[in-house]
Amino acid sequence: MKKNVFALALCAVLSLSLLSACGGKKSATIKVGASPTPHAQILEVAKDILAKDNITLEIVSYDDYVLPNTNVEDGQLDANYFQHITYMNNFNANDGTHLVSVAELHYEPFGIYAGKTASLDALPDGAQIAIPDDPTNGGRALLLLQEQGLIKLADGVGLEPTVEDIADNPHDYKIQQLTANLLTTTLQDVDVAVINGNYAIGAGLKASEALAIEAADGIAGTAYVNVLAVKEGRENDEAIKALVDALKSDEVKAFINETYGGGVVAVF
Repeated sequence: MKKNVFALALCAVLSLSLLSACGGKKSATIKVGASPTPHAQILEVAKDILAKDNITLEIVSYDDYVLPNTNVEDGQLDANYFQHITYMNNFNANDGTHLVSVAELHYEPFGIYAGKTASLDALPDGAQIAIPDDPTNGGRALLLLQEQGLIKLADGVGLEPTVEDIADNPHDYKIQQLTANLLTTTLQDVDVAVINGNYAIGAGLKASEALAIEAADGIAGTAYVNVLAVKEGRENDEAIKALVDALKSDEVKAFINETYGGGVVAVF
């Protein structure tokens, strides 16, 4: 009798397990590296959407622009969301990585922010101007300085000019190249700084308060669009595709529009 009861109970458990496997949603976990602002914040919105599909999103914050890429390459991360497409392509070329974009999501306008000097018109001769020190963002900063008439670059420099490409600097501005995450913390020590959008947001700087900002209809929206990146070969993973759908949702777009005051612009 006891054997029959045990057998019936076992059959019931197995039947429930099979029904769960057949009828329930398959669970998955995806690990994504991101800059704390705005990327990790945006991912938090996607996290709630993915949870409804039984997908767990683990968000790992980084304060640099190197480890998120190398960690995708070596498999520690499934994806990253922190960089624009030009930086990713440059990183692949220089570091031998195999990263690909699976979604174009937003761009963050670069801005020139006041330090010791309150306006561009008030910049004295020899003023100190801080810019990022990596090639793509440093070049982007120089292009913005040129757009504002502060310097002139040599013809044909493309998207990655360097300080050596400055052809005309009539006011002898001192261009200081700093690691991008130091630009906000040293802002009070320079006259002005050209700051990446994510670091500006993280420091409480508002795009509306910038002395100058990249035009929404200019090159920034395409050359510097921020992407969700994975290692080549993982583009069609189901969890990755679900993450793309979540990041391109109406909920995420509304969050971006309502939160960042023009400092982050959705492109989907």
